[in-house]
Amino acid sequence: MADDRQHPMLQYIINNPEAFAQNLAKTLEQAGKALAAYIEPREQGKIPRDSTDELTGVVKTLAQVGEYWMSDPQRAVEAQSRLWNGYITLWNSSLKRMMGEPAEPAVQTPEKDRRFADPDWEGNQYFDFIKQLYLITSKWAEDMVLDAQGLDEHTRHKAEFYVKQIANAVSPSNFVLTNPELLRLTLESNGENLVKGMQHLAEDLKTGQGELKIRQTDPSKFKLGENLATTPGKVIAQNDICQIIQYTPTTEKVLKRPLLIVPPWINKFYILDLNPEKSFIKWAVDQGHTVFIISWVNPDKRQAQKSFEHYMKEGILHALDVIKRATRQEEVNTIGYCVGGTLLAVTLAYLARIGDERIKTATFFTTQVDFTLAGDLKVFVDEDQIAILEKRMAEYGYLDGSKMSSAFNMLRSNDLIWTYVINNYLKGQEPFPFDLLYWNSDSTRMPAANHSFYLRNCYLDNKLSKGEMEIAGETLDLSEVTIPIFNLATREDHIAPPKSVFLGSGCFGGPVEYVLSGSGHIAGVVNPPAKNKYQYWTGREPKGTLENWLKNAEEHPGSWWPYWDQWIRSQDDTLAKARKPGANRVKILEDAPGSYVMQKV
Repeated sequence: MADDRQHPMLQYIINNPEAFAQNLAKTLEQAGKALAAYIEPREQGKIPRDSTDELTGVVKTLAQVGEYWMSDPQRAVEAQSRLWNGYITLWNSSLKRMMGEPAEPAVQTPEKDRRFADPDWEGNQYFDFIKQLYLITSKWAEDMVLDAQGLDEHTRHKAEFYVKQIANAVSPSNFVLTNPELLRLTLESNGENLVKGMQHLAEDLKTGQGELKIRQTDPSKFKLGENLATTPGKVIAQNDICQIIQYTPTTEKVLKRPLLIVPPWINKFYILDLNPEKSFIKWAVDQGHTVFIISWVNPDKRQAQKSFEHYMKEGILHALDVIKRATRQEEVNTIGYCVGGTLLAVTLAYLARIGDERIKTATFFTTQVDFTLAGDLKVFVDEDQIAILEKRMAEYGYLDGSKMSSAFNMLRSNDLIWTYVINNYLKGQEPFPFDLLYWNSDSTRMPAANHSFYLRNCYLDNKLSKGEMEIAGETLDLSEVTIPIFNLATREDHIAPPKSVFLGSGCFGGPVEYVLSGSGHIAGVVNPPAKNKYQYWTGREPKGTLENWLKNAEEHPGSWWPYWDQWIRSQDDTLAKARKPGANRVKILEDAPGSYVMQKV
């Protein structure tokens, strides 16, 4: 009797047709609820009718690629021949395999492509054929963009990005009938996974009030102040822009210079305080730093006109004043993370221009100041797209946090979108409780004036690195910033690419310590020493190219945190008696993590 290896499709047979039919009916019922959750808020006018502006932009961009290939009959034939040659090779290979002859695949599956990890993608000829057909077609589409001539750099970049997103979306791994793992699960469970999946879809659409908010984790397992953001501290000041938190010391002596952390406002500050084991804030306190952090407001229409200047004055400069009252110290060390680092760099240039010397060192976590090599986020930035965004922000006074979150997720859509579509809606699985993903989904809005200034002055015109940015009546020049700088990049960063951070090091006028960490934008930063994960590289001055810098860089195992702490102490290791929140008659408003971080979108 033939075994399953000779008849691999025998495992894909419905075990209980009656139960399968019942679950299929339930699936359709839940799909109807999902559709209703999507349509109802639109019919009630709570969500404006979807604009075709973005889709029009995609079509226009890809049309320019198509125009190049179709404008010349010879090029059109060449394009078709490329695709058909791949298909013919696949057909011949499949025929040989069908006849029992050894045959090399027409295209190799990328080693790190986790979409095709199931053994049947290779062992089952049906699924192997579908997989290879997909890989050939998607590679052909990518090559059409790369080989199209006459495109400007930005248009080509957009076309590459759009083709990649389309290819990721239509992958056979995203559909039940073309994914062996999904098909096997569906038949073994008689379709129960699809019933649960449609329930999850309906719930997520209802939670998102008509917008699909894909759950990446179980939000019921986390609560700020209880199992997230638990480092003891007090809110000692607040205004329309932010709260200022001072953390309770754990050592008798502390560094004389307090430490001010400026987090991004695109997400919430507690990425640096996820739990006691991962918390950079707790670790810094335990090393003897007097830590202050800015907790940005989750803005609404009241903050619509708050710009970069307001965030500088009412955020960083306000915090410096608060720190002086709380500690009686003027000199401070500072850290800026991502866009918070960009704001810190803007502030440093402004302070240098007006002769304010309170900030003595600056550390940047994955921060860009020169946006020439800013990576895939530049896809979303040109005059047409910014104008569309500004028009929409004008209606509400802010950019909804989900929009920015979606843009970030698209940078790694296979990992951050399609993996969860498959697990939640096709496998019907409950998301695993993971603190980092809870933080990632806890998005924030951005004031219209602030976000417009950021996109235009940084991504679009790159004015900060050119010495052309104007803030508070001053034209800023980063070369006037001569304080010591610790500039951390992460090797796999899609948001602030390491080449971009390296390039930005050359904008400053003082000594820059460039450090490259393993992993990405979050894990490369949130890497406590106790975990002993990843590695980091140190080397000479960040001049020339990153590739040449790396040739002579020294690799160190584990976390860069202790190396940073040594660098801070090398600037000034003077100690003082520990300062508790509320000292020097500073009024305590509430316990950390404060109320601003609790505000939801």
